[in-house]
Amino acid sequence: MGLLSDPQCRRALARLLLRLNTPLCVLSYLAGLTWFLLLPALAPRTYLSENAMGSTMVGEGSDLGPRALALARDFGAHKRKVGGMPVEWLEQTMFQLGLEVHRQPFSRTLPFPDEAHERYLVRGTNVFGVLRAPRAASTEALLLLVPGSEGSKNNQAVGLLLALAGYCRGQVYWAKDLIFLVTEHDLLGTQAWLEAYHDVNLTGIHSGGVPGRAGAIQAALALELSSDVLTSVDVAVEGLNGQVPNLDLLTLFHSFCLKSGLLCTFQGKLPPPEGPSGPGYAQSLRTMGLMVLGQAGGGPGGAHGLFLRFRIEALTLRGINSFRQHKFHLGALGRTLEGMFRKLNNLLERLHQSYFLYLLPSLSRFVSIGSYMPALGLLLLVLVLRSDEGEGDPPPEEARGGLLWLLPPILVSGGAGAALYLLPVRGQAVATQHFPVGEAEAVVLALIGIYVAGMALPHSTHRWVRGCPTRGWMTLKLLALLALALLLTCLALLNFSLGFLLGATLVPPAAAVRPGGSRLPLAILLVLTTPGLSLFLAVLLERELLEAPAGLGEAWQRFLGALGQGLLQEHLHGAHLSPLLCLGAYPCWLLLWNVLFWK
Repeated sequence: MGLLSDPQCRRALARLLLRLNTPLCVLSYLAGLTWFLLLPALAPRTYLSENAMGSTMVGEGSDLGPRALALARDFGAHKRKVGGMPVEWLEQTMFQLGLEVHRQPFSRTLPFPDEAHERYLVRGTNVFGVLRAPRAASTEALLLLVPGSEGSKNNQAVGLLLALAGYCRGQVYWAKDLIFLVTEHDLLGTQAWLEAYHDVNLTGIHSGGVPGRAGAIQAALALELSSDVLTSVDVAVEGLNGQVPNLDLLTLFHSFCLKSGLLCTFQGKLPPPEGPSGPGYAQSLRTMGLMVLGQAGGGPGGAHGLFLRFRIEALTLRGINSFRQHKFHLGALGRTLEGMFRKLNNLLERLHQSYFLYLLPSLSRFVSIGSYMPALGLLLLVLVLRSDEGEGDPPPEEARGGLLWLLPPILVSGGAGAALYLLPVRGQAVATQHFPVGEAEAVVLALIGIYVAGMALPHSTHRWVRGCPTRGWMTLKLLALLALALLLTCLALLNFSLGFLLGATLVPPAAAVRPGGSRLPLAILLVLTTPGLSLFLAVLLERELLEAPAGLGEAWQRFLGALGQGLLQEHLHGAHLSPLLCLGAYPCWLLLWNVLFWK
């Protein structure tokens, strides 16, 4: 404290920081990247924190395989007969199993056609049955969900859901209501049911309401299964806007898989061999990288991702039937689901004792928030050090000048971001009238056009106002650094993965940009780290991590699809990626572009 309170020591420290500014920035940036890369090697093992689930395992007595296959065949036959969701058959079957059955119609008009699913005006019906708890009042509930899909997809999942419902009906130890839900149109049906169940309307979907309710939902499992046998079960944890469920729920599922002998994978990857280096470390880093990219995208990794917004811990379980020799029947997965529900039935309160913020290099190891946050902190330190950059005190005439000259570049950058966010969807009708393209193509092309036009705007707007200082670029750069630091700090708390990826790409050009000298290298660096190109590179990186590399043509098509899906998810589910990039990262980047071309 004495060092900081002494004026001479403070001046000496300031001069030292100015003299070593560039080496310290490079060292801090490399330290942040190195810290992140070392996280898989330092990750501890997962463990159960909830006492109600940490005791001896329950005994599973169900054998649901033959019954599930028969119900799946009946469901598929009626599905083909009616050409869609067999609502009447589902209601009749659930009623015969002894459930309290309800249906919920819904409809949603998309902001523009969804070419990935070939839909625009969506109408559907959700069907759910409630098994009332015989040993307690209907104050709490558990949920099993199967997202209905076209064709034969998820037929076996519906059969397993109905078979498990029939088995649970004959048991008397349930202290929580059990909800068995079959939705139509995947995530749209799930969103409609959740909003109606909680009596809210967050996304403008039209719903008929839920005529019957159970207790407050404590946990949910979403099941996706399209084969009579399976070789492994892949678990998805990424929710909307980077949320993840309580770690205890994932650990519980993994423990049941180990008990029953089911092969459990994460991000499609097998459990890596143990060891701090070699193949185990490389596979753990690849798995964690896939999770970071999935979280940064902001979209839900499955139907479970929409439950996390309502403070409901949830997972999506996907049955995989690959070319592996050892296979499992549906009965093994049914016993795992039974065991999980029986364990969750013992909970006296919501899952809260384990982590809600973490990364996973594998299912058996985790990286907590206290371990990964310093990596982003070291990147932010670069912005703090660079904010002290200067070349002595400004001349008196510049010090006395006002800051009115800052308004034009700020307004131009902010206006370009607002146009990028608002115009593509709102102006699709005008675009289709003047150009021979569909509405979905018009939205994506307008997005790219406005983005490129923002880069071509006149970036010497500070000269429109008199009194602009000759070294005013330093003030403008300071403003850009502060805005970027604020954006990354907020993202660190909301979605670490998105904040870290933006920090890793935007911090180097933000620290290096300055007018004068050779501008070409800095211009190339800024273009390569622009948020749009970073998204394209993320698509390429994801394919590499999945060990399915894509060429430039395929990557471009995936990039265009990601742009359209990002806009749709923002309007349909409230994903934050689109507004954060358009209204946050893009204006910050334009301010840095202004600094580079300062005249």
